[in-house]
Amino acid sequence: MRRVSAPSDSVLVVGAGTAALVLDLVATGYSAVTALDIAPAALDQLRRELGEDADRVEFVVGDVRSVDLGHEVAVWHDRAVFHFLTDPRDQAAYAARAAATVRCGGALLVATFAPDGPEQCSGLPVAQHDAASLNRIFTSFELVESFEHDHHTPWGAVQRFTHASFRRVCGPGRVR
Repeated sequence: MRRVSAPSDSVLVVGAGTAALVLDLVATGYSAVTALDIAPAALDQLRRELGEDADRVEFVVGDVRSVDLGHEVAVWHDRAVFHFLTDPRDQAAYAARAAATVRCGGALLVATFAPDGPEQCSGLPVAQHDAASLNRIFTSFELVESFEHDHHTPWGAVQRFTHASFRRVCGPGRVR
């Protein structure tokens, strides 16, 4: 996160739930953090964990495919929501929403199950992606970097992830 942003940048954490990322961002001085989740209970728990710092975070309950924050962000961070979208129409809606939300030159950070990663998560089917498939979906963005990583779960399983960093490309003469 810190490679693509500064504490003064606006950051959207997609699927924020009770993830430690929002806590870490606030603790390190980020002042414009939006936590988005479809589950109100998860955001309520995050709010409680933040305590007095909760007023430094905008909490948004909504569907990532259609939510309108009413403002742009410098960074869109998604660690493990995108792979739950298995229908290409849902993936396209997500990509369109990201393009409408991330400012020109801003960053899109996505972590999703790799092609050799799990086929299900929490009992739900998932989509698996590599950098090339993500690049085909996020056409308003330019791929900056990608890598695969083995995530070790608390219950001892290994899940292979693809991590990709994109830059929002805007303006006349844009090829993509």
